Amino acid sequence: MDFYTQLFLYLSILYISLYLLFLVFRKKSSVPNLPPGKKGWPIIGKSLAFVGAAKNGCPEKFINDRTAKYSPDVFRTSLLGEDMAVFCGAAGNKFLFSGQNKYITTWWPTSMKKVTIFPETMEKFNKDDPKKMRSFLPEFLKPEALQCYIPIMDSMTREHMESDWSPYKEVKVFPLTKNYTFALACRLFMNIKDPNVVSKFADPFARIAPGFTSVPINVPGTPFNRAVEGGKVIRQELLNIIRQRKQEISEGKDANARDLLSRLLTEADDDGSVYYEMDVSNKIIGLLIASHDTTSTSITVIVNYLASLPHIYEKVYKEQMEIAKSKAPGELLNWDDIQKMKYSWNVACESMRLTPPAQGSFREAITDFTFAGFTIPKGWKTFWTVYTTHKNPKYFPDPEKFDPSRFEGNGPAPFTYVPFGGGPRMCPGKEYARLEILIFMHNLVTKFKLEKVDRDEKIIYNPSPVPSNGLLIRLQPLNQ
Repeated sequence: MDFYTQLFLYLSILYISLYLLFLVFRKKSSVPNLPPGKKGWPIIGKSLAFVGAAKNGCPEKFINDRTAKYSPDVFRTSLLGEDMAVFCGAAGNKFLFSGQNKYITTWWPTSMKKVTIFPETMEKFNKDDPKKMRSFLPEFLKPEALQCYIPIMDSMTREHMESDWSPYKEVKVFPLTKNYTFALACRLFMNIKDPNVVSKFADPFARIAPGFTSVPINVPGTPFNRAVEGGKVIRQELLNIIRQRKQEISEGKDANARDLLSRLLTEADDDGSVYYEMDVSNKIIGLLIASHDTTSTSITVIVNYLASLPHIYEKVYKEQMEIAKSKAPGELLNWDDIQKMKYSWNVACESMRLTPPAQGSFREAITDFTFAGFTIPKGWKTFWTVYTTHKNPKYFPDPEKFDPSRFEGNGPAPFTYVPFGGGPRMCPGKEYARLEILIFMHNLVTKFKLEKVDRDEKIIYNPSPVPSNGLLIRLQPLNQ
């Protein structure tokens, strides 16, 4: 082999080697810099670890372990069978709250849709539905309308205290607040007053929430199966009510009704067609879940702290008694009274900081985007959670201490206190929840002193915080 042949071979080998290296590095450079983290087992992913931490009473452990190991900004996991990017801290919250329809859109887990939505409408259920629903809510939840709800809320709360609390020396708070908030939601959203009709909803409704974050295996005896069966009962009952209401509207019997159900049945959709019965049912169920489940949990958590912390109870009692003494006998609360309940609301907020009624919310990436140097591919699901800020000493010094003064003045820094979301995606029902909570607190502390029977009762998350024994409270009636 002569010199030129050897040179040609050497150059050819060098060229091929360099070309292969170029291809390898180009391929590596084209792979997106995904958030760090592990997906776990196929399909199941890390869902069992996520649910397990919640049921052990420490849902933040799942989040904190991974932010410490992978990234304090965003990490990758797999929940509910989906690739998931969990956004962390105030910056992560702000990014997701302000990125709606730009980077992300609303997404419901399959388990939630199978439980709450008619199978016949599953394909039609799209990402615009929540937007359509929100268009009805501003008028329904604006201050003028909310002021009209206060006397109804107050009178129903008084009746609830008289029938379900006053006759007893001890009560289990959680099941009572579930019944109370559900009855109130049925009255205000659908104008349903008959307790027998309400009870037809309440029993199966209690089976729904535990199935939302469970593994979607529809086998008898599983939480998901119980949720699916409960959803079927609720949808059928709602259909019966919707059809009856439509008949009343057509006969002119419901002409002056301004509840949300009547509006949904009379308002036209964007294309000029009237909402279908099943579509209306889907929306009402979603609203009941949002307004009832989290509010009943919030009230239970607040009662827990009032019964556990006498010095906090005394300050709330003093504020509420000043309002009560300004009222004539039998006079109901009004909007001005609510505005005076500043310390009581700070106590409610601190309760929801330490024990949030909901863990967070899911979204879906509608385009590739970058956050904190990591790429989130289109189609991935995202999750923001209260647990990266609510107990973070960076935002709340001495985070385990119950301190309502954190909410005085301007309160916490933006996007750090997020039980109702934040930014443009702030829960439209926040003011409704505030009224319901404060009116309940007023009626409770002006009638009873509270003592927690089991001071060591654990809180489990299923997915919302639930006292393991229903929160048994000993009541001491006050002299009015």
